[in-house]
Amino acid sequence: MSSPIVVNEYSDVTEVQEQHQYLTFMLKGEIFAIGILSIKEIIEYGKLTEVPSMPDFIRGVINLRGAVVPVVDLAARFGKTNTEIGRRTCIVIIEVNNAQTTQVIGVMVDAVNAVLEIPSNQIEAAPSFGAKIRAEFIKGMGKIEGNFVIILDVDKVLSQDELDVATQVGEGAE
Repeated sequence: MSSPIVVNEYSDVTEVQEQHQYLTFMLKGEIFAIGILSIKEIIEYGKLTEVPSMPDFIRGVINLRGAVVPVVDLAARFGKTNTEIGRRTCIVIIEVNNAQTTQVIGVMVDAVNAVLEIPSNQIEAAPSFGAKIRAEFIKGMGKIEGNFVIILDVDKVLSQDELDVATQVGEGAE
């Protein structure tokens, strides 16, 4: 598939790099990104209802306009300590796709930064080593102003079994 071509008054033919938008956020001092198409909304950290006997990384559920949404602590999911609640802590509401359904999940982050456009030629493949999280969670490494941003593959951050647990949390709390 070729790049789109734009004709304008300043040049005969200009190729336009395909660009993708990503929401960037902080997690334990590192910058991560999620494709904007997976994000439904960003909400201020609020009251979570804890659910007993859940994995450590599922912090609880929230009521989002009448829907029960499980909340995952991304830092805990990546094997780090639980996110400490601060003034800028947010819950990013995302849609995670699996073979059968689309699940709405909240993910806790330390702070939301910005929505950035990263051209596809500035995204490299996920490294097989060196990252502090499992390689299958990483969709790629985006280069922004000389720094790398870890682009997450939200559909793989939670396995099918973990999605089933999160779904049961949401259904059981209704």
